[in-house]
Amino acid sequence: MKSDHTVPAHIGLFGAAGAAGRSIAAALRAQGVRYRAIGRSRPALEAAFGDDPNADIVTWNPDDPSSVAAAAAGLHTAVYLVGVPYDQFATHPPLMRNTLAGLDAAGVERLILIGTVYPYGRPQQQPVTEAHPREPHTFKGRMRREQEDLVLDAHGRNGLSTLVLRLPDFYGPGVERSFLHGVFEGAARGGRAQMIGPIDIPHEFIFMPDLGPVVAALVHTPAAYGRVLHLAGAGTITPREVATRAYALAGRAPKLMVAGKTMLRAIGLINPIMRELVEMHYLLTDPVVLDDSALQALIGPISTTPYDEGIRLSYEAAEAAEAARRALKLQVSPGAEPIKG
Repeated sequence: MKSDHTVPAHIGLFGAAGAAGRSIAAALRAQGVRYRAIGRSRPALEAAFGDDPNADIVTWNPDDPSSVAAAAAGLHTAVYLVGVPYDQFATHPPLMRNTLAGLDAAGVERLILIGTVYPYGRPQQQPVTEAHPREPHTFKGRMRREQEDLVLDAHGRNGLSTLVLRLPDFYGPGVERSFLHGVFEGAARGGRAQMIGPIDIPHEFIFMPDLGPVVAALVHTPAAYGRVLHLAGAGTITPREVATRAYALAGRAPKLMVAGKTMLRAIGLINPIMRELVEMHYLLTDPVVLDDSALQALIGPISTTPYDEGIRLSYEAAEAAEAARRALKLQVSPGAEPIKG
């Protein structure tokens, strides 16, 4: 741990260094709540949370239940945010088994899994409620469903209460794993943005900073556990409209290079990660739009950032990152020495 504070942390963020972990940490920080930031890499954790006096930093090995137990010692609630590379989705269930074993050994009382829409498969209704069948037709969806089953089956076992909070696709300032991130980068650089199409079908996105306050509320909502709940975005928007608005902020017309499913297959011949996107392409042609009325009935109205504001904040973050990149480039290579006659 980073320091020996007299007030212990009772909330642990497992896989904390990503965008979701940073969002939850920000909400806990705003409430003055201590938390434990847990991840594989201490440098990444220090970079994200090293300046936060409310954060205790702990490293773990999710492949080892004893390491999970050590990281979870003294916690009341664990929030599971662990992501894996797109070509390693088979590791989701065993990692969750290890985590559950470690949490059990540590006596943790509550577990929140931040989940995805993958287990639903193609939507059979819109919007999708928690009663929608989980019938994934993709390997990734089956792995996520198996992970969820482990969490839900653990509810009520050895004093553990569990919850799956399902999110749609996400975006936000500096959120690099969003497939909209390239749009903000392209607008800020004045270059071409690479997108995955089709881009004219309405899609739902959650602005990642909106997640934190919801999780902070669910930590103290016992009635939320033992089930799946949805957190929706601010309605729907087409990816093309996101690009149009982002480039407008830069005073530019959109420059887009759109890859459809056929192009993804071709690129996938040399890029294994792009190959893994092919089976999930249905989410662009048949997007899942979530109904979160059950969540709002539990914790009250949810503050959702409108797309105009979220796009502006995301663009401004990309613009700042681009300015920093250019400044660093000038420092590293200030230019060639003038030719002397």
